[in-house]
Amino acid sequence: MNIDIPEGKDPIGYVWGEMVPGIGIAAANFSLAVYQHTTLGLREFEAARLRIAQINGCMFCLDWRTERDGQKVEEEFLDAVTQWRTTDAFDDRARLAAEYAERYALDHHGLDDEFWSRMSEHYSQVEIAELSMCIGSWLAFGRLNHVLGLDTRCVLPKF
Repeated sequence: MNIDIPEGKDPIGYVWGEMVPGIGIAAANFSLAVYQHTTLGLREFEAARLRIAQINGCMFCLDWRTERDGQKVEEEFLDAVTQWRTTDAFDDRARLAAEYAERYALDHHGLDDEFWSRMSEHYSQVEIAELSMCIGSWLAFGRLNHVLGLDTRCVLPKF
């Protein structure tokens, strides 16, 4: 842990809510909005989110599975994300979501016309903007949690 957390405090709640409430609460609201207001399908959403989690190395994010209407992606999905180029578990939208997440995080200057042409074949302009915002939030907040060491002390909520 790279931030001192008082005994008995939830690491994310303390850092995001108590240490820097003016920023942390706004960041938490943005992060929550990504899940509450998305129009993206679960598979492409999770393909992009988990690819960012893999790149960030955020343990909490890697363990998390988004649930919608009682549905989650299958257990093998994380392995499919690792193999996004070749897996037959993805349709074109999920594969593009994983590719976009990886390139957004590692080579955003390399997003060329050929890539945008493929994206536009499978995603509307609104969906591209939404996916971009989702990826940006996961990249920033998952990396923040990992860099500060919060991801190893967080506990997944029990539902």
